[in-house]
Amino acid sequence: MNNPSISSVVELSVELVANANLPTELGEFRILGIRSKIDTQEFVVLVKGELKTNTPTLVRIHSQCLTGDVFHSIKCDCGRQLYAAMQTVADAGLGVIIYHPQEGRGIGIINKIRAYALQDKGADTVEANLRLGFEVDARDYEQCSDILKLLGVNSVQLMSNNPDKLAALHSAGIIAERVPLEIDLDMVAPARGYLKTKKEKMGHLLSDI
Repeated sequence: MNNPSISSVVELSVELVANANLPTELGEFRILGIRSKIDTQEFVVLVKGELKTNTPTLVRIHSQCLTGDVFHSIKCDCGRQLYAAMQTVADAGLGVIIYHPQEGRGIGIINKIRAYALQDKGADTVEANLRLGFEVDARDYEQCSDILKLLGVNSVQLMSNNPDKLAALHSAGIIAERVPLEIDLDMVAPARGYLKTKKEKMGHLLSDI
């Protein structure tokens, strides 16, 4: 792929500012730097293959999780979900991974650590955010939808267990079907309670925990 297919018909909230090759242990990707035009957010997007408007495309909107993605925490399943999504895209030879810069469901890394401290004392992930004065989930996916439009993708197979992400794409006029992305609990045993809370209190589409 030399350049992504850029939509120029609709005014979007994001713009492409950088585009390079990224060799990884799972193969070659393109790495795109995409900047918001309405706030300070900067997105990293991985692309595999030649994107085509009407071709159903594997997509992962992955919310930033420093502890899981970088430090390999098993307090959550985030890092393993990211790796599994990359592996799936690499195997398919076509796909997009949007790295969504809203750490801790939108509260930031420092507040996420504060939430972890409350969880150490018995709170679940929902209770911890509320005790700190935040929403349960403050993320917004509008710019993620605009990224897909920027890339010319309007039909996606969304690798996610979060119905809010699917609903956001539908609302933006993107044809989307969900592809479950569940991790073997034996790999992330300490995350069992976290995932149970997400299923029971946040409506995430997960198997029996």
